[in-house]
Amino acid sequence: MTQPATRAQQEAPTPAAKSAGEQDSSRRSWLRWDVRTLSLLGVLAVLVAVGGITAPDEFLATSNLQLVLTQASVIGVVTVGMTFVITSGGIDLSVGAMVALASVWATTVATQEFGFAGILFTAVIVGVGCGLVNGLLIAYGRMVPFIATLAMLASARGLALQITDGSTQVVSVQSVLDLGSRDSYVLGIPPLVLIFAAVTVIGWLLLNRTTFGRRTVAVGGNAEAARLAGIDVRRQRLYLYLLSGLCCGIAAFMLIVLAGSGQNTNGNLYELDAIAAAIIGGTLLSGGRGTIVGSVLGVLVFTTITNIFALNNLETAVQQIAKGAIIVAAVLVQRRSLHGDS
Repeated sequence: MTQPATRAQQEAPTPAAKSAGEQDSSRRSWLRWDVRTLSLLGVLAVLVAVGGITAPDEFLATSNLQLVLTQASVIGVVTVGMTFVITSGGIDLSVGAMVALASVWATTVATQEFGFAGILFTAVIVGVGCGLVNGLLIAYGRMVPFIATLAMLASARGLALQITDGSTQVVSVQSVLDLGSRDSYVLGIPPLVLIFAAVTVIGWLLLNRTTFGRRTVAVGGNAEAARLAGIDVRRQRLYLYLLSGLCCGIAAFMLIVLAGSGQNTNGNLYELDAIAAAIIGGTLLSGGRGTIVGSVLGVLVFTTITNIFALNNLETAVQQIAKGAIIVAAVLVQRRSLHGDS
């Protein structure tokens, strides 16, 4: 004779109900982030309209649009790596300093003797090396990411200054310089923009279509739950800081191509720009959610603002105030979004 179901059993949701609830939650989450992406596209469209009205001849010129995309490409590659780190619940304050160190190390006279390949390899390996140090300190040394990357910021800046002795290191390898000339454009698109596009696509696939991306989100959402689920949290964090260092190395090479030189001041405030672009793009500073598309749109918004201010001869201070206001607005929107989830 079967026992009648208890009240708790009667009220417990069935697997089908749970699945429907999860699908509904996922659908709401997708719609929310889709609205955010459309909002960023709207902001970008408004900025383009403002640029076209205030400086029509200069802003809408093909050469200026190419310049905006090229400038966005360098910080954009750094932002892709930063997006992964923030999604995991971490932070990397050393990205600008890593770009500086990689750029000056790759443009020393000894390195330039190995030509194009030597410069590219050195820039990438220095970036990865710095990322490895960050990852080991944070994942296995159990240091707080803020402190570990702050120490790397100071150390990398100091080493970059020591290598250059405060002077600019001019690139003499013609094949590197040619990559930044107009003759190397592909269908009117600068090579650096193509590199940025490739990094963006790979980053999107890595975050949204691979186990690596799912583990990154899991670690950022709840590291202890991720550990209990069988994820090696420490190794995952190490990989993420390696990825951030790799992006910095690539960005350093792009900056060398763009400037034709290496300087210890390269990458100044890149860490703030990358964090800000990721945040306004929709990546949660507390971890657990990240969007590559949103981060890229955030980079384009900030780069367009900078370009419009420059064309209209407006003060840098006003530009910084505008960026700060955008960041505050983005964080407030995130908090409202989080309260809506609960």
